[in-house]
Amino acid sequence: MDKRFPSRFFLKGNKMENRIPTPGIQTDPDFSDAERAAVYRAMLTRRDTRGQFLPHAIPDDVLSRILMAAHHAPSVGFMQPWSFIIIRKDGTKRRVHDLFKTANEEAARMFDGEAREIYSRLKLEGIIESPVNICVTCDRDRAGPVVVGRTHIKSMDLYSSVCAVQNMWLAARAEGLGMGWVSIFSQAKLKKTLGIPNRVTPVAYLCLGQVEHLYSKPELEVAGWRPRLPIEDLISFERWGNGAANDEQARLVDRARAAQAVLNDDSTPACLFGGRRE
Repeated sequence: MDKRFPSRFFLKGNKMENRIPTPGIQTDPDFSDAERAAVYRAMLTRRDTRGQFLPHAIPDDVLSRILMAAHHAPSVGFMQPWSFIIIRKDGTKRRVHDLFKTANEEAARMFDGEAREIYSRLKLEGIIESPVNICVTCDRDRAGPVVVGRTHIKSMDLYSSVCAVQNMWLAARAEGLGMGWVSIFSQAKLKKTLGIPNRVTPVAYLCLGQVEHLYSKPELEVAGWRPRLPIEDLISFERWGNGAANDEQARLVDRARAAQAVLNDDSTPACLFGGRRE
């Protein structure tokens, strides 16, 4: 091997050729039934937490695991565009909360009649109450101007950062913590408050901590803001809007519909696998 070149290159005759190393293979890729059920449990019982936070500190080992879960999210071109601003000081929280209050008053005026009344009763953040706030950002220049997989869909880096948020949310649920996503802000004012550079986009402002309880269903669903949509209305085949055209497709829709019907009564993962609630 010519040591002037990285290990991914090798010389064949007088020509340098590119050799992409083959990744190692997972030796135990399968989940046990209990592990599989635990993944689904985190997904199905995750809630957007607002008003149930306890003031207890989050241990560093727990918070570090949650951050590491976020850092292992998929990203376009392995760009890893995310960064995490950890906020614990009351002064910073209060400045961010002031931004929320201004934006929330503006938002309320956008609704009419009963919707405005319901909106005014909703608690949509836990900025002050939660012991830790985290702002997840996306550095859109982190991997340079041309990124594998972002050549035609420029927003893929933003979507990647949202994947990091989802990983964080599921990890928090597995750790017994609640997390809430606050999105009612002026982004420009939030950037100024947190000193975020112009090239960096704030993607999510998250509230994290131990909670008194987690609701069995999403708060907005219970409040009557919107119901969960029927899964069969969201499935198409081959083209947008194409419903089931044969028995095979119809069976899939029927199975999805049946799974949703069961979950309406029982949000534990065992119900998806034919088991009973423990």
